[in-house]
Amino acid sequence: MIIATAGHVDHGKTALLARLTGIDADRLPEEKRRGMTIDLGYAYLPLPDGRVLGFIDVPGHERFLATMLAGVGRIDHALLVVAADDGVMPQTREHLAILQLLGVAQLTVALSKVDLADAARLTALHAEVDALLAPTPYAGSARFAVSSTSGAGIDDLRAALIALAEPPRQLAGQRFRLAIDRAFTLTGAGLVVTGSACGGTVRVGDTLWLTGCDTPVRVRSLHAQNHHAEQGIAGQRLALNLVGDVDKQQIARGDWLLAERPPAPSVRVAVSVTASPALEKPLQHWQPLLVHHAARHVAARLVLLEGTTLAAGETGLAELALEAPLHLADGDRLILRDIGARATLAGASVLSLTVPSRAKRSPERLTLLAGLDAAGHDHDAALLSLAERDAVSLDAFGWARQLDAAAVDALTALAQLRRVGQGRDALAYAPERWLALGTALLARLDALHLAEPGSLGAGRARLKRLALPKEADSAVNALIDELLRQGELVNSRGWLHRPGHVLAFSPDETTLWQRLAPLFGDGNEPRWVRDLAGELGEDEETVRRLLKQAGRLGHVQAVVPDRYFPHETVERLAAELSRLAAAHGEIDAAALRDALGVGRKLAIQILEFFDRSGYTRRLGDRHLLRDAGLF
Repeated sequence: MIIATAGHVDHGKTALLARLTGIDADRLPEEKRRGMTIDLGYAYLPLPDGRVLGFIDVPGHERFLATMLAGVGRIDHALLVVAADDGVMPQTREHLAILQLLGVAQLTVALSKVDLADAARLTALHAEVDALLAPTPYAGSARFAVSSTSGAGIDDLRAALIALAEPPRQLAGQRFRLAIDRAFTLTGAGLVVTGSACGGTVRVGDTLWLTGCDTPVRVRSLHAQNHHAEQGIAGQRLALNLVGDVDKQQIARGDWLLAERPPAPSVRVAVSVTASPALEKPLQHWQPLLVHHAARHVAARLVLLEGTTLAAGETGLAELALEAPLHLADGDRLILRDIGARATLAGASVLSLTVPSRAKRSPERLTLLAGLDAAGHDHDAALLSLAERDAVSLDAFGWARQLDAAAVDALTALAQLRRVGQGRDALAYAPERWLALGTALLARLDALHLAEPGSLGAGRARLKRLALPKEADSAVNALIDELLRQGELVNSRGWLHRPGHVLAFSPDETTLWQRLAPLFGDGNEPRWVRDLAGELGEDEETVRRLLKQAGRLGHVQAVVPDRYFPHETVERLAAELSRLAAAHGEIDAAALRDALGVGRKLAIQILEFFDRSGYTRRLGDRHLLRDAGLF
C-alpha cells in the first residue's frame, strides 16, 4: 500500500513521516539547508506480518505543485496534514481538491504541531477542517491530533494507518506499467529507476520497454516497498535495476516502463472533465492549459464537446489537443491547471485514445463517450459499448485498457461478440451489429439484381465495395462465408447472388453458344471476339454481346477487353498462381510465363486480370496471393 502526504508548506509533513517511520524523506542537501521539501521523498514502515507500508512525501510549496502531482498520481490513500498554528491554508485547499479530482478514495487527516496550540485554538481548527471536508467525499474522515516534537498521537496515527493496509492485489490480465519518477546509478549495480507500479506484474529477468529512449531493457533485480524481491506488482513502490543500451542521462521523470513496445503516444484524446468546485471563471472552449499525467505535464488545448463553457463543479465531455504526446491509457486520471501553473482548474478521465476527424459532436459520438464514461473500469461494458457501434480492434482495445491478450479473449467470449481475424488484425462485433452488416450486404445485392437484371451478381471485391466499403476485408469475407453457409447467398463460379436470382441464355443465344463454345478448344489460349466472329461467320457485335452474357453466367472470363478464357481455364490458372505463390512466396511475369509456356505479354495480362479480381495484389514487379477463396 502507498500513502502520500498532502498539505501546505511547513505544516510538518516530512517531520511527521520521520516520526512515523524513522526515515527522513528529505534527501537533498538543498532540502536540508532550506528546511523545505522540494522533491519527492520516500519512507517505508515494515509491518509485523512482513508487509510494508510505503509513503511518498510531497512538497507543499505552490512552486512545486507539479512535483506534488507526480507523487500522488498512483496512490491508495492520502495523509492530509494541517498545522495547528496555521490552520487551513491555500495549498491545503488545492491539495485536497487535487486528491478529489484524481479520485483518491480514502483520506486521513493529521492535525500537526498540536503542542503549539491551546484548547481554544484546537477547537477552532477542528471547525475549520470540518468546513473544509464537508463538501467533499472525505467528510467524516479519521482525524488525529499529533506532535512530531513530543510524539503525542503518533502511535494512534501509526496504528490507524497500519489497520488500513491491505495485501497487494495481483489482478490477472493487466499489463505491467510504471511511470518513472527517479533514475540514478549505484556502484556495482548500474542504472536504477523508481516509480509506483500502475498495473500488472514484473519479475526479475523480464524485458520491458523504456519509452523515453524507445528501447528494450532487462530487469536485473528489483526492490518492492524497499525490500529485495523476485517480483513487483501494481500498488507497490518499485526500484528496478535495469540492463540495456541506456544510461541515467537519457531518462526523464515521466518516462514509462511498459510490458511491451507501445503504439505511438497520444496527441489528442477524448476525456470526461470535471471542473474544480473552487473554479473562479468557467472553463472555455479552446482554452490553453497544462495537463498533468502521472509524473509528466504538457501544454494542451481544451476542446469542449457539449457547449462552449464548463462552470465550477460541472462535468462534461471534451477532447484534449496535446502539444506534446503522452503515453495514456483509458481510465487514466489527469489534472488540468492553468497555463501559468497558478491554479488547479479541473480533473479529467481518459475515455478514448482514438478521436474522429469529423462529427466529433454528433449525437452518436457523444452517446458513445457517455457510455464509456459510465462504464469506467468495467472493461466488459466498455467493449460491448464500442462493439455495438463499430468493429473493435481487439489489439487496440487491449492496449488502451492495458489488458493482455488472454484477458481480451476472455472479455470477447463473455460479451458473446463475433470475432474475425487473428492476432493484431482481430476484430470484434456485437451480435446486433454483425446481423445489421449482413442485412445491409443482402439489401445491396438485391438492389444490384434489380438494377442489373442481366448480371449474375458480383464478385467479393465488388460486393464489398458496393455494400460495406468501410469494413475490413477479413470481416466482409467472414460475413460472406457465413451467409453462404446459411443459404442467403449462392456462389456460382465466383459470382455471388441471391438464391432466387438466375440467368440463362435466350433460345437464340443458346443456339449460338453451342456453336461458339467448341471454338475455345482446350482453352489454353484466350480467344479474341473478332477471331471467333470470323470463324462463326457472325457479326462481331453479336458475338461480343453473347460473350458478355456468357461471362455473366460464369462460362468465360475476359482477361482484357474482348479477349476471353473459358472459366475452367481461369480455375487452372488460379491454381497455378497459388502453386507459384506457395513455392516462392510471390509471383512474377517471368515465372508465370515459364510455368504456362505462354508469351510474356499474355503472362502480364493474366496477372493483371487476377489483380483486378482481388485474387492477387501487385507490389512493384511482384504479385502476392491476396484471397485464395475467390477461385
